[in-house]
Amino acid sequence: MSKLSNTLTMLSLLQSGRKYTIQELADTLEVSERMIRVYKEDLEKAGIYIDSIMGPYGGYVLNQSVRIPSRRFKMKDANLLDKYIQKETDEKLKEELVLLQDKIRGVYVGSKQEEKELNLKDETAKKYNVLTRAIKEKRKVKILYYSYGKGENERVIDPAEMFLFQDGWYCAAFCELRKDIRHFELKRIIKYELLEEKYE
Repeated sequence: MSKLSNTLTMLSLLQSGRKYTIQELADTLEVSERMIRVYKEDLEKAGIYIDSIMGPYGGYVLNQSVRIPSRRFKMKDANLLDKYIQKETDEKLKEELVLLQDKIRGVYVGSKQEEKELNLKDETAKKYNVLTRAIKEKRKVKILYYSYGKGENERVIDPAEMFLFQDGWYCAAFCELRKDIRHFELKRIIKYELLEEKYE
């Protein structure tokens, strides 16, 4: 994940009120302990102060209430476009509305030009298609993933959602190794295999 994404994920974890050690946060975000300290500094520059508890049982605690606004689309947002698509007579605009609707629903069926613009081509496109199929069929995927600072490691994931962030495609999935939701950047997936095993 990007630095911004990791910082927000760390803030989300600390919002529970639980104390986290730097090692726990580093393991969860799959970064070095030094980067956790950098994220803390960035949050404090933004006016979000995280308390440091010293000693062998120390760690980070957030003692203030911070609200992160949600900007997620819902399925009803996509369905709202139906009536406009049906009434639209301009074929080009109608096609664009359908593409927008598909993106909200998490399905990508764009033109070749859009695929080029969104870096959805070649090997990335193959990964995207496999993961999208896994989401649709609720099938597990075995991947070989490169984590910064930790190198290559094998995972089995339950893909849930595809999303675009800063011109890069990511897959939000339950990681069976970490027993938690993780965001996997497609360009860092080295190998992948769609398994027959399904998930709930």
